[in-house]
Amino acid sequence: MTDHLPINNPVLVFAIVATLILLAPIVMGRWRLPGMIGLLLAGAILGPNALGVLARDQSFVLFGTVGLLYIMFTAALEIDMAVLKRYRLHSVAFGLLTFSIPIGIGLFVARVLLGFDWPAAILLASTFSSHTLLTYPIASRLGITRNQAVTTAVGGTIITDTLALLVLAVIASSTRGEVDDLFWYRLAFSLAVYVGAILIGLPIVARWFFRNVAHDGVAQFVFVLATVFAIAALSHVAGSEPIVGAFLAGLAFNRLIPHHGTLMNRIQFTGEALFIPFFLLSVGMLLDLGIFLGGLRAWLVAIAMVVTILVTKWLAAEATRPVLGYSRDQARLVFGLSLPQAAATLAAVMVGYDLGLFDDTVVNGAILTILVSCVVAPVMVDRHGRALALAAAAEPAEVAVAPQRIVVACSTTAAARPLLELAVLIRDPAQQQPVFPLTVVEESAHSAADVAQAERTLAAVVGQLSAAEVPAQPVTRIAFNTATGILHARRELRGSEVVIGWRGRATPHELFFGSTVEQLLRDRHYTLVLARLTEPLNTCRRILLALPPHAEREEGFAAALAIVKRLAQQLGAPVTLFAQQAGDERLHAAMQRIKPVAELRPAPLARWADVMATLRAQHADGDLVVVYGVRPGGLAAEAVGAALPHRVAEQLHAAGLLVIYAAEPHPQDEPVVDTGEAAEPGGAPIRWA
Repeated sequence: MTDHLPINNPVLVFAIVATLILLAPIVMGRWRLPGMIGLLLAGAILGPNALGVLARDQSFVLFGTVGLLYIMFTAALEIDMAVLKRYRLHSVAFGLLTFSIPIGIGLFVARVLLGFDWPAAILLASTFSSHTLLTYPIASRLGITRNQAVTTAVGGTIITDTLALLVLAVIASSTRGEVDDLFWYRLAFSLAVYVGAILIGLPIVARWFFRNVAHDGVAQFVFVLATVFAIAALSHVAGSEPIVGAFLAGLAFNRLIPHHGTLMNRIQFTGEALFIPFFLLSVGMLLDLGIFLGGLRAWLVAIAMVVTILVTKWLAAEATRPVLGYSRDQARLVFGLSLPQAAATLAAVMVGYDLGLFDDTVVNGAILTILVSCVVAPVMVDRHGRALALAAAAEPAEVAVAPQRIVVACSTTAAARPLLELAVLIRDPAQQQPVFPLTVVEESAHSAADVAQAERTLAAVVGQLSAAEVPAQPVTRIAFNTATGILHARRELRGSEVVIGWRGRATPHELFFGSTVEQLLRDRHYTLVLARLTEPLNTCRRILLALPPHAEREEGFAAALAIVKRLAQQLGAPVTLFAQQAGDERLHAAMQRIKPVAELRPAPLARWADVMATLRAQHADGDLVVVYGVRPGGLAAEAVGAALPHRVAEQLHAAGLLVIYAAEPHPQDEPVVDTGEAAEPGGAPIRWA
């Protein structure tokens, strides 16, 4: 039987791996354990050092390396930059804690207890300070990635890993005799150029590519994938490691890939379904229990390394409670995120082995440390992350609002795509409400043919929502004119927002008989969003919000501002507020309390009449202008505000523009009854005669 092992048939190997990826979460779920533990154990049992069913060949090494870089990339990609900026000191503090405590205690263990000389002791101690965000996907699935504890752990990772890898570079160079007077200057210069090129140059190149070249999801995905791994491959030139390059690439792409967009969904799906499981299997295959039969020294080194990493990472995480004021669950979550050892640890140990600083016992001790940490950490993140998620779900909402049901008016497939992208970005995923693509067919003798064409249009746009995992309920409406059809459908669907495309100018027919927008504004009980999108939304740099006087006193202001802040959060773009009242600290504090979190930058105006001149002066390439629309008779109604959308459209003709007319809720609204017909994407169209 052993003549047939390990299995070399690539088709059979992939079938076995796919089966393991499928069964591991199911089997581990019966014991309430994360599925990644099952993959680690499967790799250890089926690997070359146990049953020998699977060989850790180049395919496992390749996909495993890709999986590790994917973890670092997606962790940086999902960071809420507004939260990170607010808690940046937390990240620095934890990064220094989780570096200094393990390396300090680890140096004592390596030098005194294990008897290593100074270069080997320092290098071994540095391996205890680094960690890999292996358990980040668990936090992502629990929906707690915006918790400040998660953001702190992710931000601290790049600090401690960079410091640990610098120690590795210095020890390796000093052992080879390469450290001279110019060494530190060369290292600092290469790292500065490398980091600057990624964080400054990459966003410029990527924004140009998304605007001018990538017109479909496949091209965007391949561009991101190629860029990330090219940056990771160049890390050695700068004296760093690929995991640092992948993390920096994620930070650079953060503002260009919306967190709930189609591209993000494709990136996460590919990693979690293929690359990350391969990495877990490849790590499990490294364990060789046979070395422990070689004597007491192997046991002593392995136990010392495992205990040191567990104790020091626990102490660093516990220090966040008195230092940063974190709760017990938050500290345990930080511990689970910062415990796993993988790439940096293995890289440092293998370099030490090649230089003659370490022997086989240290290599196997590192592998056992990786396995133990990768088994303990998922349990901690799952348990305490779930507790935080449940506690957040139990918190009462600050303001009771009706369910968000977005209706998107679709005329053609090409015109509908940017509007649906906007709807996905302003949608609150926590409410799990569908998006309603709506096509209105005007009553005529050819209505039947027009309805068929409308349904083909809706079928095409529903695929866009399905790719982003957003439930859709397509609607076809027959009416005498477009505005009447939209209003009737909105009432019957109990839509909270209606998104329509807008040219920014009126036709001669609309000037005489009244525009569609004027007819839509007759219904005051929903939020109307007019969109003139001239560039892809993910290339937006800033949001310029023009807020007329007294707008904050209107009933629908909070819901309208929540739309802007949600859009800003998804795009990672700051909101610059142009208003007379922008300098009011109480107003600023009140606006900050409206969720979600976004960066608000007040830009007070001396007079509201100067808003157009200020927008012209401040507008730059990549800015999205958002105007708070003035409804007739509202508190914010005045001449300048009413004419502002048309003036912006005419004078900033190349700018992306949104006009948001806030709803005026009325107490007679009945609760929305969800029929459940839109539970899955791509439902059958609804038609009213």
